[in-house]
Amino acid sequence: MSEEILINVTPRETRVAVVENGMLQELHIERGWRRGIVGNIYKGRVQRVMPGMQAAFVEIGHDRAAFLHANDILRPNATPALDDGLEPDSAATTTAPVAAGNGHTPSITELLREGQEIVVQVVKDPIGTKGARLTTQISIPSRYLVLLPQSRVVGVSSRIEDELERQRLKTLVAAHNLDAPAPRGYIVRTNAEGQPDEALAEDIAYLERAWALVERNVAQARVGARVYEDLTLPMRAVRDLLRREVDKVKVDSRETCDKLRSFAAQYMPELAEKIEHYGGARPVFDLYGVEDEIQRALEKEVPLKSGGYLVIDQTEAMTTIDVNTGSFLGQRNLEETVYRTNLEAAQAVARQLRLRNLGGIVIIDFIDMSDPEHRRQVLRTLEKSLTKDHAKTTVYDFSPLGLVEMTRKRTVESLQRQLSEPCHECGGRGMLKTAETVTYEVFREITRAVRQFEAATLMVIASPKVVARITDEESAAVAELEEFLGKSIRFTADEQYTQEQFDVVLL
Repeated sequence: MSEEILINVTPRETRVAVVENGMLQELHIERGWRRGIVGNIYKGRVQRVMPGMQAAFVEIGHDRAAFLHANDILRPNATPALDDGLEPDSAATTTAPVAAGNGHTPSITELLREGQEIVVQVVKDPIGTKGARLTTQISIPSRYLVLLPQSRVVGVSSRIEDELERQRLKTLVAAHNLDAPAPRGYIVRTNAEGQPDEALAEDIAYLERAWALVERNVAQARVGARVYEDLTLPMRAVRDLLRREVDKVKVDSRETCDKLRSFAAQYMPELAEKIEHYGGARPVFDLYGVEDEIQRALEKEVPLKSGGYLVIDQTEAMTTIDVNTGSFLGQRNLEETVYRTNLEAAQAVARQLRLRNLGGIVIIDFIDMSDPEHRRQVLRTLEKSLTKDHAKTTVYDFSPLGLVEMTRKRTVESLQRQLSEPCHECGGRGMLKTAETVTYEVFREITRAVRQFEAATLMVIASPKVVARITDEESAAVAELEEFLGKSIRFTADEQYTQEQFDVVLL
């Protein structure tokens, strides 16, 4: 399997595309005026403590106060719990709920007070109307490790499956901890598999320097100040995505390419040669049709090669995905047709979740299958396809209604919400009232206006489509209405009016 990383840099926008076998799999966007804040560390102040929600709002220098739940607060003299199944590669930060020794989370009023100054880290960007999500369990990532400065636990990513390798890595990190003046907690990332002791030692030294800088900044900073900022998108892409399996990293900016090479030479010298400057005449994203794929990723329907298709609906509460056979008729029988369509759909769903960066609750409505073995195979295909996803995913079995429920960790806005805004004409409904519906609304408004006010003539201003329908198909109804009201009614078309807009003017 070939894999390439394409980096497109412009003065106000940077985009990173992950292409596997010529197909776009992931897209990351960072704009100068709206950089993501996940991974940033702030010196904050507690604005309001809400016992009913077991949470607090914290001022971190942004327009909206950030949200901090009691489960995300590190208690003094408590050892953070570390789930060995955490996926530290999915984001810059990794959090674990901290509870009392008996498993009981204390009240938020015992942990925080209003006006208290605390050091917090962002684990989720502001999404929609919600502020950023915070934690007090600080974590700083490097190439091979994630530093947990308030912990003493050493864990290993669950994606490293070889037990001997897991033990080797754990032993090496623990040995460095013994020699350190202040032992720290670490999570060994997937990228560390097969790495020598020297590489881990360099990462530990880098993380110690970074944490020392954070501590100095905290001591000097005012409330609301940022004391640590995560790397820029190109550097994060190299840190998190560049592996031995990647063939090339193509960068269309010479300046950015030089910075990435220097960064790679310092932290991953064996992979630095994979980074190259792209100076071709065609834009780098046009090499694999990435721009066209981005446009298709904003549409509701996703065609399948077999002739079937997916319908993806993103709502506030969840994302729903419907699978349809479409024009695929199959060659044997209905059950086989349905089974093959669902297998292809499972692979397509996994890709679309990564590409569109869909998170939260996802409900997949596969076509009904009567054979239990077919269901198991479809579920297995979905789970296998999701193993390439850097975000943590959890898939549940088919429900009694034949639906597959799953969750995907969400840290930033979806691709659609990054690149689009609600339609001004329909208010985000995705639907418009028909010209017929608006016509009858106009008639009702005319009747209401005549009964309420005195006027000899009325003028209706509406969109050309609505006026065309009124003066053509509904002309008889207009004549009847004029006779019934005893008033003259004129109609004027205005291009500035949307299909649902109209005004009734009394003359």
